[in-house]
Amino acid sequence: MAMGGRASRPAPGSSEFKDLCADLLKEWCDGMIRHQIIDPDDPAMHGALACPACEHIHGRCMDAVYPFLHMADRTGDPGYLDAAIRVMDWAEHNVSQADGSWSVVAKPGVWTGITVFGAIALAEALYYHAHMLDEEIRSAWKERLGRAADFVHDRFDMTFTNINYGFTGVFALNLFGRVLEKPAFTRRSREMAAEAKRFLTRPNKLVWGEAKPIDRRSDRGLYGVDLGYNVEESLNGVVMYALLENDHEMLGLLEESLAGHMEFMLPDGAWDNTFGTRHYKWSYWGSRTTDGCQVGYAMMADRNPVFGTVAHKSTQLLKACTDGGLLHGGPHYVSHGIKPCIHHTFTHAKPLAAVLDAGHKLPEIAPDLELPRDREYGVREFPEILTRLVSKGPWRGTVTAYDMMYLDDRTVQQATGGSLALLFHQKAGLLFAASLARYEIIERFNQQTYHGDEFPLTPRIEVIENGEWFTNLWDLEAEVSHLDENGDVRVSVKTSIRNENRKKLPNGRSDYHLDYIFKKDELEIRVKPANDSKPAGETALVLPVASVRTETIARPSPSRLEIAKENGILVMESNVPLHVRPMTGTRVFNLVPGIEAVPVYAALKRNGSDDTTVIMKII
Repeated sequence: MAMGGRASRPAPGSSEFKDLCADLLKEWCDGMIRHQIIDPDDPAMHGALACPACEHIHGRCMDAVYPFLHMADRTGDPGYLDAAIRVMDWAEHNVSQADGSWSVVAKPGVWTGITVFGAIALAEALYYHAHMLDEEIRSAWKERLGRAADFVHDRFDMTFTNINYGFTGVFALNLFGRVLEKPAFTRRSREMAAEAKRFLTRPNKLVWGEAKPIDRRSDRGLYGVDLGYNVEESLNGVVMYALLENDHEMLGLLEESLAGHMEFMLPDGAWDNTFGTRHYKWSYWGSRTTDGCQVGYAMMADRNPVFGTVAHKSTQLLKACTDGGLLHGGPHYVSHGIKPCIHHTFTHAKPLAAVLDAGHKLPEIAPDLELPRDREYGVREFPEILTRLVSKGPWRGTVTAYDMMYLDDRTVQQATGGSLALLFHQKAGLLFAASLARYEIIERFNQQTYHGDEFPLTPRIEVIENGEWFTNLWDLEAEVSHLDENGDVRVSVKTSIRNENRKKLPNGRSDYHLDYIFKKDELEIRVKPANDSKPAGETALVLPVASVRTETIARPSPSRLEIAKENGILVMESNVPLHVRPMTGTRVFNLVPGIEAVPVYAALKRNGSDDTTVIMKII
């Protein structure tokens, strides 16, 4: 993607990052080859990548052509070349369409917009590694790329569908113009790039447009923003376009945008997408079917060295979530016995190949500079998504009341309602991580099915009344404020518990006050009904604590709970008894974001004038 010729020596200081990428890419390519189906008598299967988690073959598995061909060139191992040819042959026989597109699965009438991603992978494979192919295959692949490029040119504009397609199309068309020597494609990419600049929020330059329709706004006037798609897909495209074109204005905007998005990277390299409109595809390291943040951030590290640390830490987390040669959808998949979807691996392998092929054009990568969320800064507001990031002492929190839903109905419900959507401790690591209020399959070919007991992981107030679940997770009207109290950060929330139809309980029993008080050594959570009314039924504060099943749990007293984390003991103390909800096995689990948890309950005090308080600390 550097488009400056064959890869050459890396920039000084980037060798650690490149070694990490090279080792992980080999691990993934070897894992994918172990799952490549070899059955020449069955053209419907031969060459495809079998998915351990899904019953269907992912049509986009042809994206692996680029990492396979890269590995063939780098190692000289013909097994990688054979794998690349087989996966392309499978795609041509099974998901190739008459209009030049490829389909998401081998079925008629399914989505073909994903052609842009496969076409970029094929173009990069040809640009960097075409010399590995014989003339017949090289010519056939170039002709096939031309038909896919025509499809993208004729169908894509900035509002074709979700914004990640438009932003990716900007780079794709520019790349196609150069590889195929067709200036019309390059001209079209410049036209789209000029329009792309308007899809950045104010004041933080977050990419917006992850909604249907793309320009729909919420009742509070907010656009659709998804952190996972932005950092792992959209920004990659416009960064590479701007570098190819040497577009200084665009590069300046992108530097600001990358910095705005970087605020959401956690100290362990995870991306906080608790609020994102496409939260249903959030995996702790990013998003299920995107490519990864490595290209966008690494290639801009000369403008801001911390961008290089972002790329490095993200790659380290991807490696930590890899087992058996495949990238798993979260850090606790292996512990919980969840099989990995292979889609994660073949998409995330591509940017690793790209940064390795960048050669001397890859800026110096500093692996361990201070990230924004490493610093203690109090509160940072993101008004365009009604979200606050809190950094006090060792605590890192996210509180959100973002009311923009991906679809204009109640199907997709990410964290909102003033929930403490994420809590991270600098020593103990992840403590809270939001999930969907109810896990729904929105993209049946791109989401994994979970057959265990569903349990939402977002901290919340809830009650079951007459068989209905009422919780602040359905509240799109919560009000959030914050202030500094003698060095402590208090985030105050006015919220209401509602059912999934957004209806409140009658007689004023739905309204609550929530306070999150971040102190140097502890976090205090307080909740009580508004207007001093009695809580409805057995209303509880539910705190699902992220905890892998090997961590031990102790209850020294009814109101004290201890969970042994790797680097300390999480202590939870309350002015009411603390209970662990009965569950199948030792932990609850949610595919979003791939976390096991201990479901801790604190029933609210029956006297509505009293606070129910839970204090959390690490000892």
